[in-house]
Amino acid sequence: MHTFTYTTRGVCSRSIDISIEDGVIQNVTYHGGCSGNTQGVAALARGLTVEEAIERLSGIRCGMKSTSCPDQLATALREYQSTL
Repeated sequence: MHTFTYTTRGVCSRSIDISIEDGVIQNVTYHGGCSGNTQGVAALARGLTVEEAIERLSGIRCGMKSTSCPDQLATALREYQSTL
């Protein structure tokens, strides 16, 4: 299992801890941000492949911001893919 922490940018959450095994998201924990929303995103991402999560979450915006906590998870997962 590969576990890493991504420092978010442009959102209320400060960072995201992500665990991936065999290309499948096992766990996501946001630090900061809107608790209910980040817990919901984390629960929905669990069990998705990295590719599925990127496809579903990329481009989601939060209000007038150019990104969101879900979009930052997709960004983190793209960064993870670039290290493989």
